[in-house]
Amino acid sequence: MIARLAGTLIEAGADGAVVDVQGVGYAVLASSRTLAALPPAGGSVVLLTELQVREDAWTLFAFGSAAERDSFRALTGVQGVGGRVALAILSVLDPDELARAVSAGDKAMIARANGVGPKLAGRIAMELQGKLGSPALGAALGPAAARNGAAADALSALANLGFKPAEASAAVSAASDELGASATLDALVRLALRKAAK
Repeated sequence: MIARLAGTLIEAGADGAVVDVQGVGYAVLASSRTLAALPPAGGSVVLLTELQVREDAWTLFAFGSAAERDSFRALTGVQGVGGRVALAILSVLDPDELARAVSAGDKAMIARANGVGPKLAGRIAMELQGKLGSPALGAALGPAAARNGAAADALSALANLGFKPAEASAAVSAASDELGASATLDALVRLALRKAAK
């Protein structure tokens, strides 16, 4: 398994790049975001990677961040989403935007990527529910609640009870605003449950 490359960028194209690591050139595929962040040819690069082995090919995918790699892994776990389709999605949506789109069930947002139709976008939104929640947590709760660890735990508790992410985050946000930053987890969960039940 090749998990990381650190070397010199030889060239970058529309959908990938070649990185020289001690005399060996590794061809990698990457999202347009990762490619846009690369230095000019000859510059030093460090990329996280994911190796996919198939009968007919070994393909190395590269990422500029752990969040992007984690989103790629989640996406390729959905039936019908291969590595290239996952990169197309990550070229249009960064990990936070993808998490928010999945959390809200926004199929249209996911379908903006090349090669993703409404049916596949719906499957992605459904299968990844609750699996990409953490990057969007701060955005969902708002800055004050996100700083409060109890609010994050309360959100997780409501999600585990079966509340949809949007409902859970609205209830926890309202409870957080009412109780203030010093609220305990127990108090937050109780009030959030009452607010969600209304």
